Amino acid sequence: MKSLRRLAIVLTAGLSGLALAPVAQAAPDPVLASPYLYQWGGRVDPVAVMNQTGVKAFTLAFVLSDGGCNPTWDGTRPLTGSDATLIRNIRAAGGEVVPSFGGWAGRKLGQFCSSASALADAYLKVIDAYQLTAIDIDIEAAEFENNTTQDRVLGALKIVKERKPAVRNVITMPTAKSGPNTWGRRLITRAKELGAPVDVWAVMPFNFGGPSDLVAGTKSSVDGLKNHIKATFGLSDDEAYRRSGLSSMNGITDTKETVTTAQFRAIRDWATEKHLSRFTFWATNRDRGNCGGSSDSCSGTNQGTYDFTKLVAGYTG
Repeated sequence: MKSLRRLAIVLTAGLSGLALAPVAQAAPDPVLASPYLYQWGGRVDPVAVMNQTGVKAFTLAFVLSDGGCNPTWDGTRPLTGSDATLIRNIRAAGGEVVPSFGGWAGRKLGQFCSSASALADAYLKVIDAYQLTAIDIDIEAAEFENNTTQDRVLGALKIVKERKPAVRNVITMPTAKSGPNTWGRRLITRAKELGAPVDVWAVMPFNFGGPSDLVAGTKSSVDGLKNHIKATFGLSDDEAYRRSGLSSMNGITDTKETVTTAQFRAIRDWATEKHLSRFTFWATNRDRGNCGGSSDSCSGTNQGTYDFTKLVAGYTG
């Protein structure tokens, strides 16, 4: 999964030897190591972040409904405009993006599109607008806890994969410490039943309800995910881990848990040991410390600027 630099061997006429000419490095894998980035608070310049941390990809949050089955950024901004410029700037700097559909709040396309085919068209509209290689479906709240919308999302992803087989997809969902809850297990099981090819399943191992050891909680929740993937699809432990991933949260979480940089490093090392296919966190906008408590622009902990993003940048799967 590491990016490879290819070398082109050019035979130079009239010379006795071979000249080696480097070819541009392959585009980064946006699924593997791409911290979330949002545009509604604590805004940062992604190119400056790339230069300071070495990170090569971002997960852009969130694509939502405009009130119908039409995708917009945060439910208000069209696909053209500032967000398109943001993507162009990241790519011009050698990076890549994976837009994320959904999130906790706002109008979800899975609810406002009336069918799997209509939802697939909405996903494809974004894919085509930016010539994407991957998308993230952050399925939460009412879109997650509903049989109809779960099936609609899976049906849409099946259609997208049929039309765009090279585009990888990630489903990101809430979790308990023991792994996916009843809704999460249903989602995985229904993917098998419906023949919906999900490339990577990722859990969000935080907001468990209060302060706790989130290194241990992350491991147990991802292990629970791996075990259900293994049982559902008949995979080995190694194969199931390689279909799994995680999205943590830096610093102080919504329920007052804490993930320090040292803890996040331990989580990264464990993810490397298991060869998880996705390692990320919410969010680079908050990846700053010593700034008077947690917010959209601060982790609420003692850390250096972009410490968490640097750890993601070093993840190779």
